[in-house]
Amino acid sequence: MDPLTHALASYSIQRAAFPRTSRSATIAIVLAGVVADVDLLSSYLGPSAYLAFHRTYFHSVLAALAFALLATLPFSLLKPKGPESKIPHPAIFSAALVTSLCHLVLDTCQTDGVELLWPLSPRRVVMDWLAPLDLWVLGILLAGILLPLLSGLVTEEIGARRKGPRGRLGASLALAALILYLLVRSVFHGDAIAALQSRIYRGELPHKVAAFAESSSPFRWHGIVETERALHDVEVPVGPGSEFDPSSAVTSYKPGPSPVLNAARSSTVAQRFLDVARFPKAAVEQTSGGFHVILRAFPYSRDSGPSLRVQALIDTDPSGKILSEELAWVPSSRAF
Repeated sequence: MDPLTHALASYSIQRAAFPRTSRSATIAIVLAGVVADVDLLSSYLGPSAYLAFHRTYFHSVLAALAFALLATLPFSLLKPKGPESKIPHPAIFSAALVTSLCHLVLDTCQTDGVELLWPLSPRRVVMDWLAPLDLWVLGILLAGILLPLLSGLVTEEIGARRKGPRGRLGASLALAALILYLLVRSVFHGDAIAALQSRIYRGELPHKVAAFAESSSPFRWHGIVETERALHDVEVPVGPGSEFDPSSAVTSYKPGPSPVLNAARSSTVAQRFLDVARFPKAAVEQTSGGFHVILRAFPYSRDSGPSLRVQALIDTDPSGKILSEELAWVPSSRAF
């Protein structure tokens, strides 16, 4: 999820559950809900660092606890005067922890997943319910923040008295709508998976399937199906009256098994790449000195824009001996 959506979600949580915190405490709480995305800066250090840090250490429950403690620390050490001195430190810690955990929940609902249990387990938890930039989530959170502001201006204009903290009701309704939206997405995702698993593709049964959300509509999903010989990219409509046509899938065939491909997949770089890529696609090109093997992740989303994508490049001699290997950005990725 993008940092703006995380910031809006954190601010909504603060307004709904902790509305009487001071301005400085609110800033600390919102930052605690956004700071995990600092791992995006690893992209400036190259694709290897990006694979190592993105959605890993900083996107864990342990990191969420650390961020909550860091958000509370200034209020404990500096002992500020004024409104901040009246706010219990456990309340600030609790609010920062909730926003940090909310960050993890939203990112878990996307396609890249997060290493929630690091350092106990490197396994990524992923649900595939939300698009990389979900316009519906963004709209719900913005409405919960902006509409109460407009309502407050109207109330002040007519001289009516305001009951309770401003914006609390709107933020609470926005969070409730967000939870309902996630539940709807989860149901439609299950329907899309069931549709993908129940079909035959170019005469082959599916070995592995996934359905990825598209931000334009919860009724449209981007399906990927892996069979014995190919990867299939297909649109999956769900909901009342929808009809799924597996013959509309765009098929990308895998290269045949070979000693060169097996050697390339066993290389250190390839193993690092395959630990992250959910649907790896290999291409083998013959060169004057042997073979050039490219490993890329089959694209997960049609509307994610020029997102960062990493590829593994391995060169071998004619017998399959590794001559060179590296991780590099896919040319269509954003340049750094």
